Amino acid sequence: MTSTLPHYVPSLPPEEGVPCLGRPGAAAVASNTLINQRDLSKLRWRCRRGLLENDLFIERFFNTFEKSLTVNQAKGLNVLMDLSDNDLLDLHLARKSLDELVISSPSLDCVEAREVLQMLRNKA
Repeated sequence: MTSTLPHYVPSLPPEEGVPCLGRPGAAAVASNTLINQRDLSKLRWRCRRGLLENDLFIERFFNTFEKSLTVNQAKGLNVLMDLSDNDLLDLHLARKSLDELVISSPSLDCVEAREVLQMLRNKA
């Protein structure tokens, strides 16, 4: 059976199923639940990009954070994956700010996406 979802969304218990709300300071259910292995595998597949530079940043991200990745962080990463390769690279390299891209993609304006962007930019 194939999924009709436009992109991968991590599994959540029903009481925690709050989407990235799309505005700064929006109250969201904090989920420190670690993402399960199956969802992590799907997320890694979803994060494959056409631009090698993005793949390198994302691979470093997974190597650093995959054991501690939470459901909310997975949601934030999923939101960032909706960007074009060039916009995503510009974010990685801080040539553009998230605020600049929110104008054309309001779904980026959420706490989860901002947190994951900081994690992606982390050189750890």
